[in-house]
Amino acid sequence: MASFFASNTALPKILLALCLLHMASATRRLAELVQDQSPPMKYHNGPLLSGKISVNLIWYGRFNPSQRTIVSDFVTSISSDPSLAQAPPSVSQWWKTVDKYYHLSSSKRTTPSLTLSLGRQVLDESYSLGKSLTSKHLVELASRGEQLNAINVVLTSSDVAVEGFCMSRCGSHDSAVASVKVNGRSSRFAYIWVGNSETQCPGQCAWPFHQPQYGPQSPPLVAPNGDVGVDGMVINLAGLLAGTATNPFSNGYYQGEAGASLEAASACTGIYGNGAYPGYAGNLLVDKATGASYNAHGVNGRKYLVPALYDPSTSSCSTLV
Repeated sequence: MASFFASNTALPKILLALCLLHMASATRRLAELVQDQSPPMKYHNGPLLSGKISVNLIWYGRFNPSQRTIVSDFVTSISSDPSLAQAPPSVSQWWKTVDKYYHLSSSKRTTPSLTLSLGRQVLDESYSLGKSLTSKHLVELASRGEQLNAINVVLTSSDVAVEGFCMSRCGSHDSAVASVKVNGRSSRFAYIWVGNSETQCPGQCAWPFHQPQYGPQSPPLVAPNGDVGVDGMVINLAGLLAGTATNPFSNGYYQGEAGASLEAASACTGIYGNGAYPGYAGNLLVDKATGASYNAHGVNGRKYLVPALYDPSTSSCSTLV
């Protein structure tokens, strides 16, 4: 509001106070609009992923062991296994919003619950398909994982260009025809792709751990695992896992039109804590030792930032903090 204060005549204190009060009230109203006014999530009569599903990680390009552990620990953290202790608020607690989609009467069918676990990890550090990938390449890479009762996650390193990356997407999920048949019939398997945006577009795909590329500018937050690119990948992977579970074959739960739909996480883009509004992630927890911002605890003492999820029971975006 620099232009508002450009006059050489000093504003009366009471007028200034009223202006600040009005701005604060407008910000609160904006936050309420962002979090509370959402159309319902419609069910389109297709299957959800269910039962015991392994999450296989296909690493394409150069990732160091520490980076791989950040992601694999996150996947393990989704499990609600009591032996995997997580302090509240936890990643497994965050995933319970996804569980609600499996108990909606509107689905008109009984859908078994979903249990995710860390599966195989495949490394391709030789860039076997080159450093410029198309969507067809992603399917080829995803096919290297198990194709039954699995989600195959392709993770590309920061020096790999992917079709549409940084222009229209930070990651994506889809399904492809499996090479094995089930009961003599062809089947499909779900897969996810997420790119490391550290050197290509961190302001777009690793916000709020980097200055935003567009829109309201705010100081970047400290990444909870000390890696802007990979902590950003976790945010995108988290949202895509929620979308894959509830809309694996493009006929599950989503808002809007097919092909341009909003899913469990994408319906709540940019919201990570209460009070969020464009350019502000919300009121988050802060690690006193490192100054890092997070909203969920994981296994092995990990801390993560996970996106808000659309809660079908309240028709609003739900956050852990």
